[in-house]
Amino acid sequence: MSDPRPCEPHVLLPDWPAPAGVKALTTLRRGGVSRVPFADWNLADHVDDDPDAVRENRRLLRERFRLPAEPVWLTQVHGSSLVDAARASAPVQADGSYATTPGAVCAVLTADCLPVLFCSLDGQRVAAVHAGWRGLAGGVLEAALDALGPGEYLAWLGPAIGPAAFEVGPEVRNAFLAFQPTAAAAFQETRPGHWLADLYGLARLRLAARGLDAVYGGEHCTLREAERFYSYRRDGVTGRMATLIWRE
Repeated sequence: MSDPRPCEPHVLLPDWPAPAGVKALTTLRRGGVSRVPFADWNLADHVDDDPDAVRENRRLLRERFRLPAEPVWLTQVHGSSLVDAARASAPVQADGSYATTPGAVCAVLTADCLPVLFCSLDGQRVAAVHAGWRGLAGGVLEAALDALGPGEYLAWLGPAIGPAAFEVGPEVRNAFLAFQPTAAAAFQETRPGHWLADLYGLARLRLAARGLDAVYGGEHCTLREAERFYSYRRDGVTGRMATLIWRE
């Protein structure tokens, strides 16, 4: 199978030194058949979009990138559980999946939350994780590394709401500081009881605490880049992008 082409207008390709056999991408919002307010490449079936449109959008995903299998579509609950993509069957409730065998496609859906991809340096193990602030504070990244097992890994932080747009209250800040006091550096006070939170920075801190410093990505803002990304905080009723990873 050939790589998705860098000139492909409908996806964002991770800029990371993954082994050649590891394939990954994040879909953008253009290139599908969904109508407003889901326009137009919505891949989620839980947002009240036309089910026929979602099925066609998922078919286009498989066709355009010649996926080796149907992605494992998860029912995401902002938790910290993962499933084996080679053994899971829908519907499955989890916030990530991992694969140690070729051909199993891991996938997460996001529209402001942080998608995180992992791959081992030898290309034999991969994972995709949905990390909203609750999952991030609850240890979903650490759970992914535990599921993958000992080894050296790369991580890629896909498009999420950026640090200049994600305002939160004290419950969010306190949840991170209770676990890791150094997380205070990822919060910038805007007014009493309100902070701008840096999801990318928080993810990097959690991964560094587990010894993973080879972390890439983290430069987009789903809320501010309206032409490229869905954003729940910006639009309320909206679609979802998919972030996928698999190994040949």
